[in-house]
Amino acid sequence: MLQIRNLSMVHTKDLKPLIEDFSFVLNPGDKAVIIGEEGNGKSTLLKWIFDPEMTEGYAECSGERIMTNERLAYLPQELSEEEKEKSVYDFFSECGSFWEQTPKTLNRLAAQLSVGADLLYSDQRMGSLSGGEKIKIQLLRLLLEEPTALLLDEPSNDIDLKTLRWLERFTLDFPGIVLYISHDEVLIERTANVVIHIERLRRNTISRCTVMYMPFAEYVSMRRANFRNQEMLAFNQRRQQKIREEKFRRIYEKVARDQNNTSRQDPHGGRLLKKKMHAVKSLQHRYEREQEERVEVPDLEEPMYIRFDQNRAGIPSGKTVLDLTVERLLSPDGTRELAANVRLFIRGNEKICITGDNGTGKSTLIRIIAEYLLQREDIRAMYMPQDYSDLIDEQKTPMEFLSTVGDKEEQTRIRSYLGSMKYTAEEMDHRISELSGGQKAKLILLKLSMSDANVLILDEPTRNLSPLSGPVVRQALRGFPGAIISVSHDRKFMAEVCDTLYELTGEGLTKRSP
Repeated sequence: MLQIRNLSMVHTKDLKPLIEDFSFVLNPGDKAVIIGEEGNGKSTLLKWIFDPEMTEGYAECSGERIMTNERLAYLPQELSEEEKEKSVYDFFSECGSFWEQTPKTLNRLAAQLSVGADLLYSDQRMGSLSGGEKIKIQLLRLLLEEPTALLLDEPSNDIDLKTLRWLERFTLDFPGIVLYISHDEVLIERTANVVIHIERLRRNTISRCTVMYMPFAEYVSMRRANFRNQEMLAFNQRRQQKIREEKFRRIYEKVARDQNNTSRQDPHGGRLLKKKMHAVKSLQHRYEREQEERVEVPDLEEPMYIRFDQNRAGIPSGKTVLDLTVERLLSPDGTRELAANVRLFIRGNEKICITGDNGTGKSTLIRIIAEYLLQREDIRAMYMPQDYSDLIDEQKTPMEFLSTVGDKEEQTRIRSYLGSMKYTAEEMDHRISELSGGQKAKLILLKLSMSDANVLILDEPTRNLSPLSGPVVRQALRGFPGAIISVSHDRKFMAEVCDTLYELTGEGLTKRSP
């Protein structure tokens, strides 16, 4: 059993409450997903549960962790810079359980994750692995420790479809507790039986945490229905209240007028009117008591908002956006051939997605595409890399990153846009390095929407977005009036945004059904 009692978290820098007096219990077999908008404290919560010292300097926390014979294992969202410099073999060597396993066990676990067993003994730097390979290697090392509770921060990031399906099966079959954060809505829908929802309400001034022991889709449906019902009841009560107030006002004014017009020589009529006024005031007190008990209009954290200007010029239907041939696609260090005879032709406002197994060179290919298209003068292309630091100077603030001319009008407009993306006023002036991965993704997407680009080159655009932000971004990208060339493993993104899917293998690109 894993129990959290009366947990409160306050952001050290802004003094904003992330979590207030929150308690919940997880038992073996529970698969709990933590959801919420970016920057709401999901990763901070996961870190504190694993080791409260990990949140020092970022948040002031108080509360109680109760673990009954649980062995926790934690998968971070990102490798540290120190770990990136280690070889894969050194990364495993630091785990005492690695030396206790037989070659047969290591081979079996590696096969489950579609990792070659020889990679475990490789001198290759952890930082040079593909995004999916990094996740697989970290998961494999966690499994060697035989944990009873897994705390996973975005385990679905950067893993291919084959490994995503494995992760679904593994999560469901794991006998212990799995507490995780993920952007992959399909994974959440198929695995979570507990939902922990962190919200920030009333312009980010208060926190609300909800725990529901039910599947994610059921929770979303119930939450939407409850909100509509409560909202309807609240509005009906307010409408009835206005009708009563108007009726009361007319009665009160009539009785008061009659009292003023009653002659002093008619004491009997005066007494009757006095009684009537007493009854009217009793009615007023009853209405006031009913008003105190009325249903409030429900608070609901609104999702982020983003859209692309539908009036911007797209690509003419007959115009060639890309006609690319790569005879040999090599790894970034030039030592390995990843694919041969890669051919890609795109015309007009086509929206395409490239998928494939980890390590096949998808990010390498889209980087080549970006380098070519960004130089073109007959189109206006913009690129969202998988590694945000390739595009963002993290020492800048969001305001500085988005600003081009720096005048007061632009600053006001940028603050409005950032507010629509769920940034607080304080976060707008934080260094970007202090923001979450999802907030950085939103920042780049906002820059794309503010530009006049008619071609977007996107490497895993939804990889760090919450399941609440994902639908909004997919809708915006689907409505983008230009061409989109993307790499993604997000199944909902592929289904809702892309017209054509390509799979990258060693033999090149193959068109496949959406």
